Amino acid sequence: MDVATAEAQALRLDEADPGHRHLFHVPPADGGEHPESAYLAGNSLGLQPRATRDELLADLDDWRRLGVEGHVEAGRPWLPYHELLTAPAARLVGARPAETVVMNSLTVNLHLLMVSFYRPAGERTRIVIEDTAFPSDSYAVRSQARFHGLDPDATVVRLKPRPGTDTLGTEDVLDFLAREGHTVALLMLGGVNYLTGELMDIPAITAAGRAAGAVVGWDLAHAAGNVPLSLHDWDVDFAAWCSYKYLNSGPGALGGVFVHERHLGNPDLPRFEGWWSTEAATRFEMTPESRPPATADAWQISNPPIFAMGPVRTSLELFDSIGMPALRERSLRLTRWLERLLEEVTADRPLQVVTPRDPARRGCQLSVRVGAGNAAELTKRLRHEHGVVADAREPDIVRFAPVPLYSTYHDCWRAAAALAATVGQYSTKGQPR
Repeated sequence: MDVATAEAQALRLDEADPGHRHLFHVPPADGGEHPESAYLAGNSLGLQPRATRDELLADLDDWRRLGVEGHVEAGRPWLPYHELLTAPAARLVGARPAETVVMNSLTVNLHLLMVSFYRPAGERTRIVIEDTAFPSDSYAVRSQARFHGLDPDATVVRLKPRPGTDTLGTEDVLDFLAREGHTVALLMLGGVNYLTGELMDIPAITAAGRAAGAVVGWDLAHAAGNVPLSLHDWDVDFAAWCSYKYLNSGPGALGGVFVHERHLGNPDLPRFEGWWSTEAATRFEMTPESRPPATADAWQISNPPIFAMGPVRTSLELFDSIGMPALRERSLRLTRWLERLLEEVTADRPLQVVTPRDPARRGCQLSVRVGAGNAAELTKRLRHEHGVVADAREPDIVRFAPVPLYSTYHDCWRAAAALAATVGQYSTKGQPR
């Protein structure tokens, strides 16, 4: 497909399948001929919803008007503010409200959860992650091993793809659990791998991990808001996610936590406690001992940061109004369109898409391995010369994420055309692709 034909088709697809771009602020292009960026980096930081500013300013105005009385008299009173996020967050991840709480940031939440759920004993001491886990997860589990007096090099198992493959298959995880599951205290993988965009088979892996006697937790940083989730029905022990990627809640936004209801109210489960981990009805009796509720709120420690919660609430309202099933269907269409374009671009260039081709095994991200190796330099050129915003993961991966909320088919075309123009100026047909 030549460049003009592909662009015309992209514009027709956008007319038929427009998405929700009008609800977001799209940054201006830093280069190229288009006024707006082709923003395909929502897997790193989502765009700002147009509603966020006004709703955040309304919360700020309550502080200006009311001072301390805003805790009970604000338009959205601050004392129970976090409860406004609970039900929509639960719906987003397929949980029950009692199992869900929005708090802290991702790695802090993983540590708080591992306090409860990583309990090495006897030969069952190992923590299993994927070899391409995000570095902060690696740091977290290694530090947990050290905290328990264990050697992290011996305790942390990093599962690798089979030779000749780029992604860790479900069968690889299941085979490991069948052989060595009796040594595993905690299995904690990424639901969608940050590097390759691979979607793991969460229910199958969870069932195998629990059958092997391990606790199974998930890092859903790249899964929440990207793919449909059913954490309660899948019997996941715990999960945590961030809200600044697909959930569009701003840089460093608050994360979320899921704890399966079978663990709620268990007095034998160790847990750190603080001001907000006691039941709300008796919080101001100021007793010296906590009375934790039989909900995920028991894992809270500090009072919620109201102005950080506002953007999360605004975003969750968008997901509630549109629905993950509709977003997933559009994601599949957009990602397949980008894949078709990249198939032509990579055919005669030193590029390789490493994300699984099966739509059921990926979210909306496609990762491209750059043969020359300098991914960071390539993404700079895409942005400054063509107005295409992607991101690099060194040394050789460029990630493109057509987010169904605000990305367009034309964005995908711009990305593919810019990649073709930047990596070898012409195709074998003599035309930029």
